[in-house]
Amino acid sequence: MTVKEGLLPCHDGTAAHLLPAFVELYLRVEFKIQFIKEIIMKRVDQKVAVITGAACGIGRATALLLVREGAKVAVTDINDKAGSDLADEINASGGVARYWHLDTADEDNVQKVFTEVASEFGSIDVLINNAGIAGVDKPTHEISKKEWETLMSVNVTGVFLCTKHAIPYMQKASAGSIINMSSIYGLVGAADLPPYHASKGAVRLMSKNDALIYAKDNIRVNSIHPGFIMTPLVQALAEESPDGAAAFMSQLDSLHPIGHIGEPDDIAYGVLYLASDESRFVTGTELVIDGGYTAR
Repeated sequence: MTVKEGLLPCHDGTAAHLLPAFVELYLRVEFKIQFIKEIIMKRVDQKVAVITGAACGIGRATALLLVREGAKVAVTDINDKAGSDLADEINASGGVARYWHLDTADEDNVQKVFTEVASEFGSIDVLINNAGIAGVDKPTHEISKKEWETLMSVNVTGVFLCTKHAIPYMQKASAGSIINMSSIYGLVGAADLPPYHASKGAVRLMSKNDALIYAKDNIRVNSIHPGFIMTPLVQALAEESPDGAAAFMSQLDSLHPIGHIGEPDDIAYGVLYLASDESRFVTGTELVIDGGYTAR
């Protein structure tokens, strides 16, 4: 059988000069296949993420984004209607989610929910400690012990309890990512909200210390420090401002060199990075997403 010239190399090597062209074509095809795989591949595909305070604001945006990127999400909150509605929305869109009522300050509740999440989804790969409250805005000497402890029970004890009960599942898998929502007020002072500042500073150091303790288990722990984000918490502060909501928001915008406050998705994308394997070498650090607030 005769081989047409220029199409296939003959056994005697007379068309061997075509080999480089075939190699180049092969490499181009392989590159395109890999490129397509990277586009299609979800960034947190099949990971199980527990999100506290997931019913609204940053938690809600994070849940929706992680689901779009392939995660199964445990939506937890004390706002049962909003939390259930979010889980229903996710499932209706083809994602995987379930809602659990979770008071992060109640250890029995935390343990029960985490056991059920692991049973339902098979693991706990990612924990986002997002639940938090602003607390009272008074000078330190006017704050009651009850007011102080109410905030600390959610913002600090809640982080501790959820971390405590997530760790064993992550140790079993020899992998995990814990993302603790701190604040710019965990880095700098602002002469207001003393309990809130104290709590977010605590979360920052808890994150660093746990990163050191659990590095041997391949469990990463990091904190995120948002600037002002348009969430229900910030909206409530605006509405309570004696200067009025519009003036309050204008003042907040001016504090950020970029010219405006952030949106929940701005933080959600930071969570996505820390939840994904893209951040496999990142632990014990602060991810500051603040529009330049702390750069001054």
